[in-house]
Amino acid sequence: NSTLKYIIEQTIVVDQSGSHFWSIQAAIDAVPKDNLRWVCIEIRRGIYREQIRIPREKPYIFLKGESRLKTVIAWDGHDSIQSATFISEANDTRAKGLTFLNSYNYGPSRNQIYPAVAAKIDGDRVAFYNCRFLGLQDTLWDVRGRHYFHRCTIEGAVDFIFGSGQSIYEGCTISVNVDAIGPGYVGYITAQGRSYPYESNGFVFKNCNIDGKGKVYLGRPWGIYSRVIFYKTLMSDVVVPQGWDSWRSQGQEYKLMFSEIDCRGMGANTTGRVGWVNKHSSKNLQPFIDLSYIDKEGWL
Repeated sequence: NSTLKYIIEQTIVVDQSGSHFWSIQAAIDAVPKDNLRWVCIEIRRGIYREQIRIPREKPYIFLKGESRLKTVIAWDGHDSIQSATFISEANDTRAKGLTFLNSYNYGPSRNQIYPAVAAKIDGDRVAFYNCRFLGLQDTLWDVRGRHYFHRCTIEGAVDFIFGSGQSIYEGCTISVNVDAIGPGYVGYITAQGRSYPYESNGFVFKNCNIDGKGKVYLGRPWGIYSRVIFYKTLMSDVVVPQGWDSWRSQGQEYKLMFSEIDCRGMGANTTGRVGWVNKHSSKNLQPFIDLSYIDKEGWL
């Protein structure tokens, strides 16, 4: 559901021609603290080379680009995973039609491979529609909170969707670019960070498409109770037959919840999967697959 069910009270325009706000951050800065009304920041086409932060005290901001091919936000922060191109700390945030790019080791760049985060999403009730997240290592830090990604593209090679978010990725393209690192390397799509059995977080990929260049594992655990579910997802042969890596959880694999249900494609053949991977039925996984997993109260 990509229709916005709420009323925009104010629209701010960002345009590199200089007739409005010239930077996205300047427009965010103009939104009052503890704002309680939806503000749309309409971002005209262009490449905006700036690091952007929506602070915790500024909820109800909707960033709207012309399209994800026309409106690009680019930065090259790489000193730590904290230096993302886009940092969203507030609850109740939306974005549509934007590309978030960490350019440090992306594309023609020949920089050494470092964590270089395109987006850090740390807030509750946050949704992205038709956006792109482009990077190589640690592209999308899905930190915590309930998040929804609809028809987005996430590109990378190593742990490029990571964190402890409680998130559904629906109709998204998972674009693997391990070949950019070099021959013989195997990457990882997810590194989910659920650390305790009582935590509700996890990553759910629903009707997604995994393709690209190189070879990847579907995931490895960043937390010892890591939870990742792929449901009705098309997997190309970029996915290695083993499917999953236990990383630092060797000997404790029984605590992990890594599941694949009704997936298809050359990479979805489970006969070569690691023996410890969870065998859950569709019925057992239904509470996670349903949108109520992230939205019991109807915020989406």
